[in-house]
Amino acid sequence: MSASKEARADELMALLVDPDIAAVIPPWGGETGIDVLPYLDLDLLAECEPCWYVGFSDTTTTMLPLTLRSGWATLHGMNLMDSPYAPATGHLHWLDVAASEGGALTQSAASHRRANGWDDYVGDPGVDEMTLTEPTAWSLLEGESASFAGPLVGGCIEVLSPLAGTPFGDVRGWAQEQDKAPIVLLEAAEGNAFEVARCLHGMRLAGWFDRCAGVLVGRTSAPDAETLTQHDAVRDALGELDVPVVVDVDFGHQQPMMPLVLGATAEVEVVVGVQRITQDLTRGR
Repeated sequence: MSASKEARADELMALLVDPDIAAVIPPWGGETGIDVLPYLDLDLLAECEPCWYVGFSDTTTTMLPLTLRSGWATLHGMNLMDSPYAPATGHLHWLDVAASEGGALTQSAASHRRANGWDDYVGDPGVDEMTLTEPTAWSLLEGESASFAGPLVGGCIEVLSPLAGTPFGDVRGWAQEQDKAPIVLLEAAEGNAFEVARCLHGMRLAGWFDRCAGVLVGRTSAPDAETLTQHDAVRDALGELDVPVVVDVDFGHQQPMMPLVLGATAEVEVVVGVQRITQDLTRGR
């Protein structure tokens, strides 16, 4: 809480409406971002040429209303402090997405790399490296294969669940206006399994999944409870949905993460030997 809610909202608005700014990338933080929402002029932003708004975690508090109320696509990816890291094999860097001229961008589950880093990364040779000791693996709560498509919407479970049922988190109403049923993207930061289960139940009761093509749940290091795992929490709240629910997808608070454009259509494939997401950005931001 570096300043008053009014001052923080004014600063964010000034950045988002400035035509000379191509992207806004918070360093990290924003735990009380919910308090600036009433002070954002979302109608004005709907009339402005969008810039990229990049981040995850607490930042999704302000990203979600931009999509639902202002019609902006936002970039769910690393915050500024994580941006120096090279992407995992199979992933793009958020700058690759932001600099794209459109067309299809495909990302897949991160493959195994040697412990000394990403030896095939062709970007800045001075970039910091992460290690990956084993491949990531996405899986379905039910079944062995699924393919589905729709616009992505969502973010961090703990900060978005308080918005469910408010004018700033009306995913149910937004979904009814889309040409295709959306894909809901969610990930847990640090809440234990019972907290995550309660949040997901609340989102479901608020209609977040009433018109839904599928759900993507990010891989997490958030703690299990003594009698409930994080996977159990997802199954308890969402297991009866009549759509595919994919868990342990490569986004969220546990690296590596792939950048995904919220508000843009994604095609998801989870079949034997294939775990990938393709987004077509031809229509722009």
